[in-house]
Amino acid sequence: MSIFLLLLALAIWGVVHSFLASHLAKDLFRLKIGSMDFYRLAYNVFAGISFLPILYLMAVLPDQVVYKVPFPWNLVMFGGQTLSVILLAVAFLQTDSLSFIGLRQLYQEERSGALVIHGLYKIVRHPLYTFSLLFLWLTPTVSQNSLTVYIGSTLYILIGAYFEERKLLREFGEAYANYQRSTSMLIPGLGRR
Repeated sequence: MSIFLLLLALAIWGVVHSFLASHLAKDLFRLKIGSMDFYRLAYNVFAGISFLPILYLMAVLPDQVVYKVPFPWNLVMFGGQTLSVILLAVAFLQTDSLSFIGLRQLYQEERSGALVIHGLYKIVRHPLYTFSLLFLWLTPTVSQNSLTVYIGSTLYILIGAYFEERKLLREFGEAYANYQRSTSMLIPGLGRR
């Protein structure tokens, strides 16, 4: 029952999150409100807050440990998680961070961003996804509930990456197609077109 409830909660969150990121939702918002100044910031805040019930369910639903990595290997995994967080921060800072969060739009008209292909983006096209997944999967103690959320989140990230690729191809055209051919999507050296 825990697995079903967690997957249902993740599916609902994923559908709402994806809809709010869609052009349709943005167009509807633009029609009703007019200004998109705070949309990105509100979207990010809502995404974070609306994920809290999933974390709550992980904590309170019946659970059991699936595996626990013993010492000293758990320290290696914690080290990998720490490195993942650092690399996530680096990848985040290599983008237009203020626009990503939605703060720049509060004081400046939103414009199309530049295609970032330097730094960690030279190694993989989606380093934020890569290091988020590494952080999840390097957890040394995994329970039934956390495994369910990790699998669901991984599927959501993979599906989201696919749709984001399509959006980036529309936005950047041949420049992005060339980038796809030369740079792997999530795993360095794997899956280049």
